[in-house]
Amino acid sequence: MQERGTVLPIVLLISAMLLATSAAWFEASLAAARSAVNVRDYLQAFHAADSALTLCARSAVASTGLGVIASQPAAHEPAQWKVEATFEGAAATPLAQWPGSLRAPQCVAEEWRLPGRPDARAYLLTARGFGNKRESQVWLQMQLVIDGDRIERHWRRVAARPF
Repeated sequence: MQERGTVLPIVLLISAMLLATSAAWFEASLAAARSAVNVRDYLQAFHAADSALTLCARSAVASTGLGVIASQPAAHEPAQWKVEATFEGAAATPLAQWPGSLRAPQCVAEEWRLPGRPDARAYLLTARGFGNKRESQVWLQMQLVIDGDRIERHWRRVAARPF
């Protein structure tokens, strides 16, 4: 007769365990979905910035359609790209809207005088691309040196937004 009252607590315990497991799986699937969206946004912003950088480099090589920020007298690396107003102002070259991006990618070209190579034209090109949200931005840079018929391209990824 004592065994009749033990079945209900066991059933309730198993039901509670199944409910807790279901809730954990649901939370894990939500986290995976958020992660997938973030990766998609990052890749979208990366490809937009990469495309902008490529178009900006082509314009610099051809010397067409690119507004270039004049270099400073010092031989230091250009730093106007670190100023937010540079990208929000007229210095940034907006490119065609990237599909699915919040804003069109932008590019800033800064002239760079190399002390050991006075005949070479050098530029620091900085591009930023956007994902679906303003927070998802990717910054890419390329150092472009045009010395006669030789063109040197050195690119690096900008790790964080410079502002």
